[in-house]
Amino acid sequence: MSRIGRKPITLPKAVEITIGDDNSVTVKGPKGTLSQKFDSDMKLVNEDGTISVERPDNERTHRSLHGLTRTLLNNMVVGVTEGYTKNLDIQGVGYRAAMDGSTLVLSVGYSHPVRMVPPAGISFAVEANTKVSVMGIDKQQVGEEAARIRRVRPPEPYKGKGIRYAGEVVRRKAGKAGKAK
Repeated sequence: MSRIGRKPITLPKAVEITIGDDNSVTVKGPKGTLSQKFDSDMKLVNEDGTISVERPDNERTHRSLHGLTRTLLNNMVVGVTEGYTKNLDIQGVGYRAAMDGSTLVLSVGYSHPVRMVPPAGISFAVEANTKVSVMGIDKQQVGEEAARIRRVRPPEPYKGKGIRYAGEVVRRKAGKAGKAK
């Protein structure tokens, strides 16, 4: 039995959940609304403030879907109550970020500033010119946007310049060896 799949999801008071006949789930909370369709083999049971996920048998695909379905459901509940944040650090001389309305403007060594418009449901915030936060209620979308920002100038291994996740460790390489005499 999946240890993660067995755990029930407790719903906070402010969260309202609707489970359709075709396993389409809509979660409403104080931060917004998320909806997703899950595999029809998984059985979603909503009883007095908790949701549990049950699988029909021990077939390999059902075992793998069991924990996945529970985790995705939990991410939806956490997203509409607390939201998700991904933090990025910018390192390099002259590298900085700024906000122009809701658009993120990155100056990271190119001949032009890179402008990034957030998709619906995502917002950016800049603190101290070198720290960027990506916020939203959909965990996958927040991670995708953070990865898209990081791809503008990934950290390079020689000087460590670039955009990295907060807490990310970049392995450094030694530079060129001098001429041997």
